[in-house]
This record gives sequence, structure tokens and C-alpha cells, in this order.
Amino acid sequence: MPIRPAIFFDRDGVVNLSPGPGYVLSIEAFSLDPAIGDLLALAKSRGYLAIVVTSQKGVGKGLMTLHDLDAIHASMQAALRERTGFEFDAIYSHTGLADCPFPPKPDPGMIRAAAERFGIDLHSSWLIGDADRDIEMGIAAGLKGTVRVRSEKAETATASHTVDTVAEAVDFFRTVL
Repeated sequence: MPIRPAIFFDRDGVVNLSPGPGYVLSIEAFSLDPAIGDLLALAKSRGYLAIVVTSQKGVGKGLMTLHDLDAIHASMQAALRERTGFEFDAIYSHTGLADCPFPPKPDPGMIRAAAERFGIDLHSSWLIGDADRDIEMGIAAGLKGTVRVRSEKAETATASHTVDTVAEAVDFFRTVL
């Protein structure tokens, strides 16, 4: 299997507009960030895998089912395919269920699982997220860099680069990929 780089994407607040303090519990509540298609297309055009690593504890709290989560992700992938011709290569979710195979962020378990499955070169890979736990996960995985999209969340972990919007992240990634 060839070694390839990847960009790991947090979902809420990066791929889709932040739901604020709550959860995205339905397809109707899910709204793609206007620039995410551009970032996905850039990553794919530069030979990067694009992988979502997301915390979806609403499943473990009984606010939604795994079926609901899968439906949201299927709708997301379809919308991205329609807009860009691309979709994410994989989606890894920590659900908070007892049998969830992935530990919660900032543990890098989701990133390591993807690296093993796809032959990812972590030292050439990036993570984009909007929370400290995202940045900490990328650092713990030994990634080349982390990009924080500013949000209402506290910022105590230091990212390699910080942007105000996903559109700004597209501009940044054009210079480093």
C-alpha cells in the first residue's frame, strides 16, 4: 500500500456550520460550510486523503441513533459529490457508546485507525478543527501541522496556524500542500 498524506477534518464547526453548544441531530439541522467543498477539492487535487474525525456523543446520550448519524453523513457525502465531484474518503466517529471502537478526542485513536487502514504518512498530514481537543489530537498523532478555525470555544492549545473561516483555511492550504 502506498504511503499517502491526509487532511483530517473535524466535522461540526469545520465541515458544517457549528450548531453552537448543542448537537446536529438531523439532516435538516446539518448545513455545510460554504467553503468546505473548495477545501475538499483542493486536498483531493493535491493527492491528499480527506478523512473526517468527529465526536458525536449525542448518539451515546440517546439524542440520536447510529442510523440517524449515518443518514446525516450519507447526506453530507451526497451534497459534496454534487458540488465538487469529491467526497470524504472515510468518516471516523466517537459516539460515546460503550462498544464504540474509537476513544474520545484528544486521544489520536481515530487518526491512528485511519493511518493503519489507508497507509497514511502522519508526518506529512494535517488536521483542521475548531476546538482544543482537535488540535491536541493532531499534535498527539504526530501530524505535520494543525489548523484551528476560530470559534466561540476557548483556545488554550496552540495550533500551527489559525484562521477565522474555512475559506481562509483554503487559502492557507494552497500554500502548504
